[in-house]
Amino acid sequence: MDEGRGSGVVNIWTIGTSTRSIEEFIEILKKYEIKLLVDIRRFPTSRFDHFKKENLERYLEGEGIKYVHLEELGGYRRGGYEKYMESDDFKKGLEKLLELAKESRTAIMCAELLFFRCHRRYLSDKLVELGNNVTHIIDGKRTYEHRIRG
Repeated sequence: MDEGRGSGVVNIWTIGTSTRSIEEFIEILKKYEIKLLVDIRRFPTSRFDHFKKENLERYLEGEGIKYVHLEELGGYRRGGYEKYMESDDFKKGLEKLLELAKESRTAIMCAELLFFRCHRRYLSDKLVELGNNVTHIIDGKRTYEHRIRG
């Protein structure tokens, strides 16, 4: 598997649900023209009903945004996420994400507001390492271009 090498640069956004209302969340996705939201929570549930998989999918569909859950990229892995990234399951999930992102403007999503406090930082490092662009959406006014920190 080439994990995205030589297949062209892919642009991917990231966002955390945090405690946002569904209206605010969708407004932010629309502002950045996101057409596909890839949920990378291992367990796609939330204490906020609107961020539970089945509800979120329905809300997004009503706004013309496609929803995909990619459990293979979810966190909470035995041995830690960095170790999990060496697995075939992770590599398959990464390959699927890259294919999806080639087709439409894509954001990956988990619950944590700030990417550096969750597994999105590791996934973003990998995506950038492979030559792709990652932009973290903080809110409707702020984004951050991902850089690998050494």
